[in-house]
Amino acid sequence: MNQNISNFLLCGSAGWCMEIFWTGLHSLFTGQKTLTGKTSLLMFPIYGCAAVIAPLSVKLSSFPFFYRGILYTAGFYLVEFISGSFLKQFGMCPWDYSGVPLQCHGVIRLDYAPLWFTAGLIFEKILTVHR
Repeated sequence: MNQNISNFLLCGSAGWCMEIFWTGLHSLFTGQKTLTGKTSLLMFPIYGCAAVIAPLSVKLSSFPFFYRGILYTAGFYLVEFISGSFLKQFGMCPWDYSGVPLQCHGVIRLDYAPLWFTAGLIFEKILTVHR
């Protein structure tokens, strides 16, 4: 299988797993003892876009992890904003941050920066091991 396709499938799957873990953890903090996590089929290709980290990580390997994490965070915000804005036009956006502070157009949350920072470095590690 082509390495790019393999990386896309790996990132899509890993993203789904991370989202289910995060939403399940969030449900615990909102009093739901079932720890129910959820995601959307639409999220697979969005998380799959993280496959671009594979070639980037090679070029950025000499940079400290902090700078790489900042770059990945910016990339995640860009993809989240573009995909969320696009899906919102068709009433298909699986997330809506409209009622939360530090949000932009209901499609990105600035307070999620540490999560995206960490997710970027996790994707980097997954893709590095997968090479």
